[in-house]
Amino acid sequence: MSASHAQRLSETRHRILTLLLSEPQLVDELLGKAAGHTAEQIEENSRYRAALEANIDPLHAADLADILEALPEEERQALWQLVPAVRRGRVLVEASETVWASLTEEMSDRDILRAIEPLDIDDQVWLARYLPRDLTGRLLSSLDPSQRARVLSVVQFARDRVGRIMDFNFLTVRADVTLATVQRFLRQKKAMPEGTDKLFVTDKNNQLLGELMLTDILMNQPEMRVEAIMNARPTTFQLNDKAEDAAGAFERYNLISAAVIDAQGKLIGRVTIEDVVDLVNEENESNIRRMSGISQEEDVFAPVRKAVRKRWAWLAVNLCTAFIASRVIGLFEETISQLVALATLMPIVAGIGGNTGNQTITMIVRALALHQVEPGNFSFLIFRELGVALLNGLFWGGMMGLVTWLMYHNLALGGVMMLAMMMNLLLAALMGVLIPLVMTKMKRDPAVGSSVLITAITDTGGFFIFLGLATIFLRHHPG
Repeated sequence: MSASHAQRLSETRHRILTLLLSEPQLVDELLGKAAGHTAEQIEENSRYRAALEANIDPLHAADLADILEALPEEERQALWQLVPAVRRGRVLVEASETVWASLTEEMSDRDILRAIEPLDIDDQVWLARYLPRDLTGRLLSSLDPSQRARVLSVVQFARDRVGRIMDFNFLTVRADVTLATVQRFLRQKKAMPEGTDKLFVTDKNNQLLGELMLTDILMNQPEMRVEAIMNARPTTFQLNDKAEDAAGAFERYNLISAAVIDAQGKLIGRVTIEDVVDLVNEENESNIRRMSGISQEEDVFAPVRKAVRKRWAWLAVNLCTAFIASRVIGLFEETISQLVALATLMPIVAGIGGNTGNQTITMIVRALALHQVEPGNFSFLIFRELGVALLNGLFWGGMMGLVTWLMYHNLALGGVMMLAMMMNLLLAALMGVLIPLVMTKMKRDPAVGSSVLITAITDTGGFFIFLGLATIFLRHHPG
């Protein structure tokens, strides 16, 4: 993207957002709430509307989707009214799942089907299945028998499977033809599917025999046969393979596209780098949300009522864990009353433990996602993280113990501070490894709420360790 294009896009985005956010009368008119507007207001709104339409028209669907996601719900609906029906399907493909409901809630089933009609069949089925209403059945009834058969072969697969991210747009050739024939075939096509870097070589029964790179077509003599230069051992995927495994293969082997075959080795579709990038971006956003206990579908501009409904469960968990932590503190009220400095120091112990635990969990969840964690290296991971925590505890605990001694002129309190920090760091490291491993063992997503759990454990454990040691300190070293 050139700097001039980026600048123009930024200016267009700014104009659209400014108009919608600063002109509530325009928003009302676009939403059909213009009753009571004066003739002057109506004329002014017409000028604003024309300006919006002129700014929207040249925008790429991805840029338009980005602007829609940056608007509160009413303004988003107002802008959506100006998006032509023929462009709405492509905008929905580019938009994130968080805004689908707000964009389609006022659309009828017929409107939605009309919007996605211009799309490729794989985009149509993908959207129809995940929009608010299940429109897959109605979409299938509108397809010809060959398309319907292809869709039915993959529609049952879950979102995390290759069958759900593949597309049907690919080119095939026979192994016994020459490169000159292939070149004539490509010239006759006049256009190739996006992301095409290779042709797939099949027999008359659609059995995949290999793949032929476009560069090989150009760099070899036209009289050579395809079978002589094709890659007979291509990287392939099956419909039920995990999509994240496919993404890992694309990264390892620097793939741009790869074939999808059935159990008998027949070519069904392909996965492209575009599909993989979309999947990776979606997974990254999803993991960030889930680690904090936030719903994957929550929209940053959703009404308060919806946001509360999405978040209440993990807030309830947080409340319970906070209550437990407060009860732990309550057990040591007498100790705290005798040495008020404990109240100012104990959040440090809990906070440093939470930070260490989150660092460890992030590393382990990433290792699990990359399939780097195996039963044989569990003990190594635990002892490694404990070793890191021990060294950090000795150094930073020692530093904090020294600061505590200098501030309160109490050597024993400084020693308690050092020991409590070291013990809580060890607890955080141990739990940071065990929590995701145990959740994986239980067939649960290790990213879901992990940060909430580790914070609860390190807070409660930190308070208990620090105040427990302080109680012993007061008993034997009263000051």
